[in-house]
Amino acid sequence: QVQLVESGGGLVQPGGSLRLSCAASGSISGIIVWAWYRQAPGKPREWVARISAAGNTNYAPAVAGRFTISRDNAKNTVYLQMNSLIPEDPAVYYCNLLRSWVTEYWGQGTHVTVSS
Repeated sequence: QVQLVESGGGLVQPGGSLRLSCAASGSISGIIVWAWYRQAPGKPREWVARISAAGNTNYAPAVAGRFTISRDNAKNTVYLQMNSLIPEDPAVYYCNLLRSWVTEYWGQGTHVTVSS
């Protein structure tokens, strides 16, 4: 079984930065694709960013140029560096691990609030 533990959420002023982390524990093997999603109150969960096993990255248009996803395979950890945060960014952010294109796991979510 794989468990994902997220950290790094919090309150930040508009224009500020946060870095989210998500560490995986358990049986980590196979082709691993990491992703971040977010869900704002009253809205469906939306995809934010993805990093492939080879390190290729993709971003949702709403965050491209402001957010950066990265991974540390030795630590089984994925990061989301969020810069230039805007009022549309607050949400619960979830990390997602897709293993060998078959099985996926979710973190418990971490809250991000943007307010002055």
